[in-house]
Amino acid sequence: MPSIKKLFVWFDDHILLVLASFLFVFIPLYPKFPLFDIIPGYIVRVRLEDFLVAATLLIWLVQVIRQKAKFHSLLLIPMVAYLVIGLLSMVSAVLLTHTVPMQFDHIGKMVLHWARRIEYFSLYFVFYSAVTSIRTVKRLMILFGLTAIAATIYGIGQKLYQWPVYSTMNREFAKGWKLVLTEHARVPSTFAGHYDFAAYLVLFLSISAAIFLFVKKEPVKVVSLFGFTAALVSLVLTASRASFIAYLIAITVMLILFALRRSWLWAAKRWVVLIAVSLVFSAAFGELASRFSHFFNFARISGFIKYDVLKIQPAPEYLRLTDNLALVLTPSDTPPVPAGSSRRTDGELPPDVFEDIPDGLIATTSADGTATISAQSRQYSDAAFTFGLSSAIRFDALWPRAIKGFLNNPLLGSGYSTLTKARITDFTEAESTDNDFLRALGETGLLGFLAFYGMIGYALWYSWKNREYLRASFVYAVVVGIAAGTIGLLVNALYIDVFEASKVAFMFWALMGIFVATVERISLRHQKRPAA
Repeated sequence: MPSIKKLFVWFDDHILLVLASFLFVFIPLYPKFPLFDIIPGYIVRVRLEDFLVAATLLIWLVQVIRQKAKFHSLLLIPMVAYLVIGLLSMVSAVLLTHTVPMQFDHIGKMVLHWARRIEYFSLYFVFYSAVTSIRTVKRLMILFGLTAIAATIYGIGQKLYQWPVYSTMNREFAKGWKLVLTEHARVPSTFAGHYDFAAYLVLFLSISAAIFLFVKKEPVKVVSLFGFTAALVSLVLTASRASFIAYLIAITVMLILFALRRSWLWAAKRWVVLIAVSLVFSAAFGELASRFSHFFNFARISGFIKYDVLKIQPAPEYLRLTDNLALVLTPSDTPPVPAGSSRRTDGELPPDVFEDIPDGLIATTSADGTATISAQSRQYSDAAFTFGLSSAIRFDALWPRAIKGFLNNPLLGSGYSTLTKARITDFTEAESTDNDFLRALGETGLLGFLAFYGMIGYALWYSWKNREYLRASFVYAVVVGIAAGTIGLLVNALYIDVFEASKVAFMFWALMGIFVATVERISLRHQKRPAA
């Protein structure tokens, strides 16, 4: 009986750590199988992880009430401020700007996106409360590393051995279809899509590189190096240009912060090696290098500005040629084509489109009554031929609509889930701006933008302010790795909605809970020590 009592006491003392550890593994690795629709016709569905996070949050609240867990952390007030601004933005969208119709589906979708922010933030508090010592941080980082390695191995299996893919890249796939990758498809691993997986890898690469470079224990170095190598291969296989650039910037920031502890020469040598290895990997695996060539085709870009934007003279024929093809077009990827601006010719495709999939079928009837059905060719904008379809969607449609949403109400925006609609009454099945900064401005205005990104900036500033107390090499490596990974995600957010991608958002706020708890506890402990 005493042993059982001790077990219950231990479990009561460590239940948040147990739940946090489980979620740290489960959320990244469990595929996005849907359970049921929460709003009919909408791509966002309820999943098992939602129930697990809700149950964990409920247990956390019980522990807080029992004074078994801390909750008044550095980011509590900023998070509450952001949620209040989000609430005001929703009220404004319905009653002032009228960008959200007074209908259940439209209001429900907007409230769903606001509630999802609460769900994401909740892991910050769970992990913050779970971190009670540096030993706890080490255990969580081991789990994070092993989980990321498992995700990368699975991604490589998807590419080489056709292991199953479960994607939410469109509503049909989001129903839980079991897919396999085609020849030129990009690796998503267990995430919603390749962009999400790539963003997650930016975080892991920053942390694993930091631990490998700064921690001296050989077993730790070996495991972190293996994880870093596998993750770098997987990042290249995602072919995400934005995430690869974000990763390069993240490791640059990481080594600058290490230079403050070691030396600039020490950091510079390792930076050169990391950059060189990364570039070699990008050229050796997958199609990342060719995707960069699609965007950075300076002759085509200058021609676009000269002949299409400034309209100095008609474009010469050679500018219409394409020589590299990439992704298959899906209906949701078609950007609007300004009147009279399409440069499509027979057989010509944008540089990142592999296959000319028809836009639909046209039925015609001849004079003798014979009915024929023919394929309707897709039309692409000039930006699609210049920068590739992926970028043209942003330039032609997504970013202008986000700016328009911001101008509707510069302080509070036009409300959550309003930026992809062509008309106010439209019910869109998915939301994406592919620029998280513009999305924040468009949905919640300047106040929401400052509250959200100010919250992240505040956490980074706090760690910088207390960096002198982070003396242990492992602690400093973890804090620097998370900080650099956060900078990487912010760079990534220029091109992808990373903070709305559920798996990435969950992991980011979990790591932010570890980050803040580590810095707070160590700095407060040092500040309370009496002066010598």
